[in-house]
Amino acid sequence: MKIEPELVGRTYDDFLFRPGKGVVPTRREVALTSPLTRGIQLELPVVSANMDSVTGSAMAKAMALEAGIGFIHRAMSIEAQVREIERVKRSHGFVVEEPFRVARSAGLQQARELMRQRGTSLLVEETEGSGVLAGLLSARDVPWFAGEDNGPVEGFMTPFDRLHTGRPGIGLEEAERLLYENRVEKLPLVDEDRRIRGLITKRDVILHRHRPSVSKDDKGRLRVGAAVGATGDFLERAEALVGAGADVVVVDIAHGHSDVMAQALRSIRRRLPDVQLVAGNVGTAEGARFLAELGVDAVKVGIGPGRGCRTRLETAAGVPQLQAIREAWLELGDEVPIIADGGVKDDKDIFLAIICGASTVMMGSALSGTEESPGRVIEDPATGQKLKIYRGMTSPQAVLRTQFDDDADVENALETPAEGQEIQVPFKGSAVDILARIRGHLRSAVSYAGAPSLAEARAEVVRDPMKHLIPLSGAAKRESWER
Repeated sequence: MKIEPELVGRTYDDFLFRPGKGVVPTRREVALTSPLTRGIQLELPVVSANMDSVTGSAMAKAMALEAGIGFIHRAMSIEAQVREIERVKRSHGFVVEEPFRVARSAGLQQARELMRQRGTSLLVEETEGSGVLAGLLSARDVPWFAGEDNGPVEGFMTPFDRLHTGRPGIGLEEAERLLYENRVEKLPLVDEDRRIRGLITKRDVILHRHRPSVSKDDKGRLRVGAAVGATGDFLERAEALVGAGADVVVVDIAHGHSDVMAQALRSIRRRLPDVQLVAGNVGTAEGARFLAELGVDAVKVGIGPGRGCRTRLETAAGVPQLQAIREAWLELGDEVPIIADGGVKDDKDIFLAIICGASTVMMGSALSGTEESPGRVIEDPATGQKLKIYRGMTSPQAVLRTQFDDDADVENALETPAEGQEIQVPFKGSAVDILARIRGHLRSAVSYAGAPSLAEARAEVVRDPMKHLIPLSGAAKRESWER
């Protein structure tokens, strides 16, 4: 196996990198673009983990808006996971192709409940299923106080003859002009028969225009990933998720270098030949090559480095994370992007992972405990500290949540001793603040490396990292990390 001997058995805290001459006038100009997969680029090379205490639709939205991406976890039914994907894809987009609708004869209470569930305005049809636009019902049109539950929607909507509309296929420039000139927030798109063909909102036009780094698909919708397993309903699940708009699917199991994984990937590729497909986890050069030869678009690397994982403690299986990344890159080069999964304790670890071979870094515990992560904020009655739950996906609690069929499935799942754990982590506020901090520190690291962009810093270091990395003695580690 070819790997620098200095990197064998080493991970992030074992190194500093040697500063170079700064070349950027301001760190704000440092580009951080990096590939997630062979077909998707990210402006911030950070991915939120497909864990049930890390990524649901709220986290996935935040990640995409901040130029990263989130992978919706699979510890739920197929239908529930599809709804999570749809919440992300419908939250923004230059054109909402299938806006939510209600018939003009529907009761106000029905419309209000739909607006609560969907968090959006409704286009009103003449009759249910007709597709003919009768009006628009927005939150400001609806009385939300008690005692106003009677009467049809048509009594509260803005009728068609008072609406400003656009034609299907309208360009961004013209849509923006119409919204501005008419001082309206929403522009329904209708054809010559007045049938609904879409909806454009001012919010989404502004996002499309003024936040170009947002992770968007070719329709201007936020990008989102989703996880499936390698047994059971994985194929049906993958089809449903892609049908709902998932941009990338990760086949995620504890031991990705396995026959089970090979069978799953072949099945998905036959059924969904064009999907961007990630697989993992692996921790060796052989595992990375195995997945690459099965046609994946990115390899997820990491066996046991995460805070919620006990695999190394319980089985002794694993590879120190920086060594694992390096092995994978030396085997694959830039043929297939590498997602470094786990082990990040400090922001500098992200930079070290990327310059040693990763293209993006998946984060779990660092993004857990935020407003956007699933779960409730709890308060320690003794200290008053606000906390949230974080757990590995092989913890007993996560395993139990993933079982849907019958008690036998639960018993079978729990026959194997757990290799994950559930812990309480401090409540951290918004993930947006964490991502802003990471972006700033990554840009600073690139500047210290003497490069104008992350891609150029990586290209300089990745082929011979030991020219740039300084192995640390025990005293140097204390000097560097103890504060």
